[in-house]
Amino acid sequence: MSRSYIIAAMKIPPVHGANPENLCRVFGLPVPENIADFSTNANILTWPGYTLDVGRLARCYPDPECMRLRGIISEREGVPMSKIIFTNGINEAIFILAGIFADGTAILQPCYTEYRRAFLKAHDIFTLDDAGKFSSVIICSPANPTGKFIPDLPRIIVRNPRTVFIVDEAYIDFLRGYEPEKLCDFPNAVILRSLTKIFPLSGARIGYVIAGENVIEAMKSRLPSWSVNAFAQELALKFLADGGFLRRTREFYRVNAPAFMAGFREAGFEVMDSDAHYFLVRVDDDVGTVRRLLARGMAVRHTRNFAGLGGRYVRVATRYPEENMRLIAAMKKSELRR
Repeated sequence: MSRSYIIAAMKIPPVHGANPENLCRVFGLPVPENIADFSTNANILTWPGYTLDVGRLARCYPDPECMRLRGIISEREGVPMSKIIFTNGINEAIFILAGIFADGTAILQPCYTEYRRAFLKAHDIFTLDDAGKFSSVIICSPANPTGKFIPDLPRIIVRNPRTVFIVDEAYIDFLRGYEPEKLCDFPNAVILRSLTKIFPLSGARIGYVIAGENVIEAMKSRLPSWSVNAFAQELALKFLADGGFLRRTREFYRVNAPAFMAGFREAGFEVMDSDAHYFLVRVDDDVGTVRRLLARGMAVRHTRNFAGLGGRYVRVATRYPEENMRLIAAMKKSELRR
């Protein structure tokens, strides 16, 4: 292995997928004209389109309370608006909550790496058997990067009333095989929801939190003024009004995600079971796999920075069937050696 390749492997971006152009630069590879990005687990379906009054939105301050959006979520979830707060993406909510629940927190691993960046003193746990020992526990369900859903979570929350469960449901709209219970009815639950995974709003940054009024008031006191910009609010309103888009998305992934996983298994790969549209595939060397696939115009997510995975897997997300089959063919060991 060349020294330049070792350096590139060490400098591989540690946190997120969805940036294949940057990965190409790290590895010294030319950026292909078209990259099939399997490293992002955001929805790949396109929306018919929208129009915005850009001039008006740019001139006016956004609604600092996100009143219209909170009204929609209040009606959908059956909770009062006083228990809902919108933030500049779920990342902002995570870092604000880290200031509120600073001590005695545990993180269920492996999981989204921003939790660890925010909750610096948190303990890593790999099961919820001892959840009651902590004042708060952070959980992602379906989990990122594994895609596993925790069906027993409502019972665990009830059994541990003194523990606050911060549950990231960013991928709940992609869930297959379960009808999830509403966790927002539990007084010791803080629910995080993203609008940038199911809707093509990653660049807009918008999400919301449902929690008890004491938690919401504590978050408000730490939230910057006009945190959610006017463009994000307007776009979110339009997407939330389109129930057909959500139904099309669920049907697309209900059919294509299991077929994608089955295709890998039929090709001889070990695939970790997943309840979402993304999953882990066992490889000998995640960084090497990332590099070789990039050279073929495909991006997958390495797992070096996920606790307990140690680079033994890559995370892939479902795309269109012809792209999925192309990735499986390229990942066959005989192909990757060429």
